[in-house]
Amino acid sequence: MSKNMTSGQNPITLHRALERIWGTKPGWGRLAAVNHNVVGIRFMLTALVFFAIGGSLAMLIRTQLASAESGFMDAETYAQVFTMHGSIMMFLFAIPFFEGMAIYLLPKLLGSRDLAFPRLGAYGYWCYLFGGLILIGALIGGIAPDSGWFMYTPLSSSVYAPGINSDVWLLGITFVEISALSAAVEIIVTIMKIRAAGMSIDRIPIFAWYMLVVATMMLVGFPPLILGSILLEVERAFDLPFFDPTRGGDPLLWQHLFWLFGHPEVYIIFLPAAGAISTILPVLAGTPLAGYRMIVAAIVSMAFLSFGLWVHHMYTVGIPHVALSFFSAASALVAVPTAIQIFAWLATIAHGRPHFSIPMLHIFGFFFVFVIGGLTGVMLAMVPFDWQAHDTHFVVAHLHYVLVGGFVFPMLAMAYYWVPHASGKQPVQHLSHAAFWMVFIGFNVTFFFMHLTGLLGMPRRIFGYPAGFGWETLNFISSMGSFLMAMGFALVALDFILLFKFGRPFRRNPWRAGTLEWAMPTPPPSYNFASIARIDNRADLLDPDRIGPRLAAGHGYLGIPRHDRMEVLGVDPISGEPDQVVELPRQTYLPLWTALATGAFFLLMLFKLYWLIPVALAAVIGCFWLWTVRDGSPIDGERISIGHGVKVPVHIRAQVPPSYLAMVLTLVANATLYISLLFGCLFLWVSAPNWPPKHVLLDMPLLAIAAVASVLTCVGNRLAGGRTNLAPVGNALSLCAHLLSASLFLWVAFLTLPAPSGHAAIASLFVVMIYAALHGMIGAIFAVHAIWRALCGHDESVRSLDLRIGRLWHDYSAAAAICAVGFCWNLQTLIAGSAP
Repeated sequence: MSKNMTSGQNPITLHRALERIWGTKPGWGRLAAVNHNVVGIRFMLTALVFFAIGGSLAMLIRTQLASAESGFMDAETYAQVFTMHGSIMMFLFAIPFFEGMAIYLLPKLLGSRDLAFPRLGAYGYWCYLFGGLILIGALIGGIAPDSGWFMYTPLSSSVYAPGINSDVWLLGITFVEISALSAAVEIIVTIMKIRAAGMSIDRIPIFAWYMLVVATMMLVGFPPLILGSILLEVERAFDLPFFDPTRGGDPLLWQHLFWLFGHPEVYIIFLPAAGAISTILPVLAGTPLAGYRMIVAAIVSMAFLSFGLWVHHMYTVGIPHVALSFFSAASALVAVPTAIQIFAWLATIAHGRPHFSIPMLHIFGFFFVFVIGGLTGVMLAMVPFDWQAHDTHFVVAHLHYVLVGGFVFPMLAMAYYWVPHASGKQPVQHLSHAAFWMVFIGFNVTFFFMHLTGLLGMPRRIFGYPAGFGWETLNFISSMGSFLMAMGFALVALDFILLFKFGRPFRRNPWRAGTLEWAMPTPPPSYNFASIARIDNRADLLDPDRIGPRLAAGHGYLGIPRHDRMEVLGVDPISGEPDQVVELPRQTYLPLWTALATGAFFLLMLFKLYWLIPVALAAVIGCFWLWTVRDGSPIDGERISIGHGVKVPVHIRAQVPPSYLAMVLTLVANATLYISLLFGCLFLWVSAPNWPPKHVLLDMPLLAIAAVASVLTCVGNRLAGGRTNLAPVGNALSLCAHLLSASLFLWVAFLTLPAPSGHAAIASLFVVMIYAALHGMIGAIFAVHAIWRALCGHDESVRSLDLRIGRLWHDYSAAAAICAVGFCWNLQTLIAGSAP
C-alpha cells in the first residue's frame, strides 16, 4: 500500500494488503523468494532428494556386502559409493533437513512473520544446493571423493589421492558449510530478538531452546572442519605440509580438527530431533511437558560436554593414558543429560493419556532404537572395549542406531504432525502403519546384525571379504533388512503423495496443541500472522483457538501495514518486551547471484584456475555490497507506533539491532576458526615428527609496525563515530592503517619468509600472517563503505550503525593481528631455543 491503513478497515483488506507485501511472485519470481516458508520447504525437499540418493548408495553397499567375494563393484567404485553415502547423509541430508525445519517453524512458534535475515536464509539455501550439486556431479562423472566421508590423511593427500576426487569433497563440503553457518547466525538472532511481545526467555517454546543450543554448537563446531578442509586443500594445491610427517606435519592434526566438529555433529543432529519430540509428545499425551527447565539445563550441559569428547573417536591412535581416562569419563558422563530428556518424556507420557497416532508410533520407534544406540555408545566409551571393537561393523551399527534411528524416526513423527500444517490436509493413513513397521523392522534387521558381524571381527570400510569367517549369513540378513527398510521409505513417500492429493481439509489446530503455529490458517499465508501477539504464558501452553481470530482481525501489534514495508517485532532478549521494529528486505535475486558468485570461486579453486579467482572474489564482494543499498525510502522518526499505545524505534535507530548481533556471532565463529588454527600449529610443535626446523628469522620490526597499524584502525573508527567534523579523518585513518597492516603481513609472508613448502612450522607462520592480512583487507572494505556512506550523505543513524558494526570488525582484526605477531615471535623463539 502507498499509505497506511486504518484500524477500522475490513480484516479481509488487511490480509490482502499483507499478502501483496509478503507474497512471493509467480514464475521466475520464485527465484527471488526470501520468505521463510518458501526457503524452509526448499531446504527440506532438497534434503529429501539427497536422502533418496544417499539411500540408493546404501543399497549398493548392502548389495556388495550381501555375499563373500562379491564382484558387484570393484574397489574404486565401492570407495566412491561408500564415501558419497556417508557424506550425503551427514552433510547434505541430516543437518540441512533440520535447518529447513527450523527456518519453516521457528517464526511460527515464536509468533513472528519471518526470520531476522530472510536474504541470508535464501543465500544459505543456494549455497547448500550448489555445493551439493558439485558433489553429485562428481559422482555422476566418476570422480567422486573416494577417501571416506571422514577424509583421513594421508589417504586423502595428493600422494595417495592425486586426482581431484578429494578436492571435490574439500571444496564442496566447505561450500555447503557456508549454508550451515548462515543458518546458525540467522536462527540465533531470530530466537533472541524476533519474537512475540511478552515472550520472555523462560517462555520461549522448548523447540526454540533446542535450536538455540544447536545453532550455537554449529557456530562453534563447524569452523574446525572448515579450517581442516582449507589446510588440506592448501596442502594439495600449494604443497604446504601441514599433514606430511616428513616435513614437520602430522596426519593426526586432521583427525583432531575433523572430530572437533565430528562429535558435536552427533548432537547437532540429535538435538533438533529431540526438540521435535519435546514439542509433539506433550500434545499427543494431552499434558504439559514434564521438566521444562530441567530439559533446558540438560541440553545446555550436553552442548558443553559434546565439545570435550572428540578424542572419543581416536582411542587407538596413541593418546596418553591420562587423556584416555579423561575422555572416557566424559564420554560416559554425556549419557546423563540424554537420560534426563528420556525420563522427562516418559514422565510426560505417564502423566497424560497418549493418543497412539502415527506420530506417536514413530516416537516409540525412536525410543526403542535410540536407547539401544545409547547403550552401545556407553560400551564404546570404555577404552578396553573400544580397542577391540574400533573400526569394526559394531561401530557402524552403533553409529546408525544413534544417528539414523535417533534422527529418522523423529523426522517421520514431525512430518506426520506438521505436514498437515503446511498442506492444510489431514493424512489419509491407509499406508502409514504398514510403512512404519516396514521401516522399523527393516532398520533393526539391518543394523542389529551388524553388531554381531562386528563382534565377530568384520572390519568396516572393506569392499569384500572371504568366505569362512561366519560373516556371510549375517551380512545377507542385514542386506535383506535394508531392502525392506527401503521399501518402507518408498511407502512413506507414497503416503505423503496421497496426503497432498486426497487428504481431507480441516479447520485450525487438529491436534489441540498449545503452540502459536496453530493460531494461523493452514496452509499458512506468507506473513504468518496478520498482527503480532502478546503472550502471558509459556509458549507451549497457549490457546491458539482463542488467539488466532484476534490476530487475524489485526488486534495485535503491527496490525496496520505501513508504506508497503515488511515489518516484524524486535524484543528484548530477556524480558521479551518490544524494543524495535525490524524492517525486512523485499524479495530479491541478490541471494541467488551472490551464491552463484561464491560457487564460481569454489569451482575456480577446484579446476585450479587461480588467475581468475580475484574476479570471482570481486563479484562476491560486489554482490554483498549491494545487500547494503537501501531502497531509498525515508527512515522513520525516533519512535513509531506499533499499536496498543506502544512506540519503539525502527531497528536502524535501536541500540542492539539484529545486524549488530549477527556480526558478533560471525566473529565468534571466526575466532573459533582462528583458535583452531593456533591450536593446530601448536599441536604440530608438540606432537609432529621432524621438529624443530632450521632456524627461521622473521622481520619482527615490520610485523610490529603491522600490529600498531591494526590498532590505529580502531582509533580511526572511533574518531569517525565521534564528532562529525572528524569523521573523514577517522575513516581515512582506518582505511590507510588497514592497507598498511595487510601489506606488511603480505610482504613478510611472501618476500622474507623461507618457502612455506619446506616445513610445517614455516607453513604455520605463513598461514597465520595470511589470516591477519586477509582481515586487514576486509577491514579496508569496511572503511571504504563508511567513506561511501558519508559522501552520499546518508542518515546519521544509518552511518552510526555501519560504524558500530565496522568497529566490531576493526577491533577483531586488531586483536587477530596482535595475536599473529605474538605467535610468530613465540614460534621463532621456540625454534631458535630448540635448534642444536
